[in-house]
Amino acid sequence: MRRKPIVALIYDFDGTLSPGNMQEFGFIQAVGSTPEEFWAKSDGIAIGQDASNVLSYMKLMFDEAAKNGIRLTREHFRSFGADIKLYEGVREWFRNVNEYGRQHGVIVEHYINSSGLKEIVEGSPIAKEFKYIFAGTFIYNSNGEAVWPGVAVDYTGKTQFLFKIQKGISSLRDAQKVNASVPDDDKRIPFTNMIYFGDGETDIPSMKLVNMFGGNAIAVFDPAKPRKKETAQKLLRQGRVNFITPASYTKDSRTFRLVCAIIDKIKADTELMQYSRYK
Repeated sequence: MRRKPIVALIYDFDGTLSPGNMQEFGFIQAVGSTPEEFWAKSDGIAIGQDASNVLSYMKLMFDEAAKNGIRLTREHFRSFGADIKLYEGVREWFRNVNEYGRQHGVIVEHYINSSGLKEIVEGSPIAKEFKYIFAGTFIYNSNGEAVWPGVAVDYTGKTQFLFKIQKGISSLRDAQKVNASVPDDDKRIPFTNMIYFGDGETDIPSMKLVNMFGGNAIAVFDPAKPRKKETAQKLLRQGRVNFITPASYTKDSRTFRLVCAIIDKIKADTELMQYSRYK
């Protein structure tokens, strides 16, 4: 019996599924700041210390919470995710794509690959849609309070999770299985069956990697922000992505039609590959 191909839809979060950074929908307000003030401070730490932008914002979150008497527990982080704003059609997107996959003999899985925080995504209205959420996280003490960064996901750090998805590895800390040599036929989801969604610079290494190994990278952009469209067009010209599309995820959107067409191609390519193995 032939196995149904698995198609992995892998998403950045901020600017891809949501029009803003996840910290901007609850946490920043809770510490009495504005997004502009918070990110200026974060950038100041990174520049002043010549440090990682991701570790800098995690440090600032820790400091600002302590200053304002906020206990950073997993539950508190998740509460900040409840009010995250999402692009049009995102809530229904997963059901629609999954159904299209079922109708066409393909298993569809969804993953997050983000430089944001896993705990906040876990509190979002769409958290249950993902097979796994690869993102930053904290280490917690015996009282359940964040005390130190556990995982910080930067530009190139995102690429490791693509290999984990390829091999069916869910552990964030794993560094052995992900580097093990695995025959192509034993890889759970080949790169050719990956569709990567991103919106900007932090996604470039992942986009390029998926594209280079025969998968499809899509740059989405907020049509209300001309500079975002310019960024997407630049990524397309540079060959970083295969397609660009407005950040609308409704059933009648270009994004949905595009993904359905890619799924059709993956299914057809998989069937053709079966014929090449005739004995």
